[in-house]
Amino acid sequence: MSEQVRKVAAADLEAFIARAFVKIGISAAEAARIAELMTRADVNGADGHGVFRLPQYIRRIKGGAVNIKPDIRIEREAPGMALVDGDNGMGHLVMRVAAEKAIEKARTSGVAWVGVKWSNHAGPASLYASMPVEHDMIGVYLAVGNANHLAAWGGLDMLLSTNPIAVGVPAGEEPPIVLDMATTVAAYGKVKTAAQRGETMPEGWMIDRMGKALTDPKRANEGLLLPIGGYKGYGLALVFGLLAGTLNGAAMGRDVVDFNNDDTTPTNTGHAIVAINVAMFRELKEFKASVDQLVRDIRNSKRLSGVEAIRLPGEQSHAKRAERLKHGIPMPAALIKSLDQLAGELGITPL
Repeated sequence: MSEQVRKVAAADLEAFIARAFVKIGISAAEAARIAELMTRADVNGADGHGVFRLPQYIRRIKGGAVNIKPDIRIEREAPGMALVDGDNGMGHLVMRVAAEKAIEKARTSGVAWVGVKWSNHAGPASLYASMPVEHDMIGVYLAVGNANHLAAWGGLDMLLSTNPIAVGVPAGEEPPIVLDMATTVAAYGKVKTAAQRGETMPEGWMIDRMGKALTDPKRANEGLLLPIGGYKGYGLALVFGLLAGTLNGAAMGRDVVDFNNDDTTPTNTGHAIVAINVAMFRELKEFKASVDQLVRDIRNSKRLSGVEAIRLPGEQSHAKRAERLKHGIPMPAALIKSLDQLAGELGITPL
């Protein structure tokens, strides 16, 4: 391991995050919930959506953009749906309530869709798609990103975000299938982590306003992210935003607040979580066996020359989780420096 990288135990990271949130006025119980989810993001390898975001979250709380004592409530409800008003609380807290409500409803309704408004950035999409999986359900998560970095296909005005989707599917002996993807070639969190680490971006992530490749992440504000699959990715970003944002009365299009450059304005972030009760469709054991078989068929299928292995969605995250829980979470020196500075500002014990 490079001297520029330090490994931090998950328990130590979780305790540090909780200390920071308690220091700025969040209750110990809620700080612990947020810290657990943020640490889970880092353990799973979502480095751009875990503790990397902590200084930004703290700035926005200090700026009055986030409500640290929210009244998270169900505004509308029917047997197979609900609408959650997050009261501008931390997204992790709001989405946990939404996911739990979807799981609860799916037990009796079979399928439950829960929309969310007045939330905030909540970390990686896979966190929430995986929650129904823990209850032998399929989870689907959609969100409106917290800054617009994508234009309509052929356009220049950035009216769309990375609007991600995640899908979690339970398996039997195999790890669950967990797809987590932005509708852009790269999530903006990857751009930000590349900038912090002094790395360049691959061509194909971003273009400048003349349509030329942009590879310097520190110039990201001069360019646009590219959608996956060309115009098809643009269409997906639009539709996911309509489902997670517009349908719920959350921000979409011109109403999206760039939380990277604004520490005072509430974002009214929208999400949607769907829980599908597998046992309502077929025998659970049979379903899991079918998923296992499909996973093995794909993994063992013939490979192109030079391809070392065929992987499935969530497989690398599963491997990283095992590695990081055992040996610690690798944290670059630039990130440690940022967190040490935050600890000094808050007057808390550093990592």
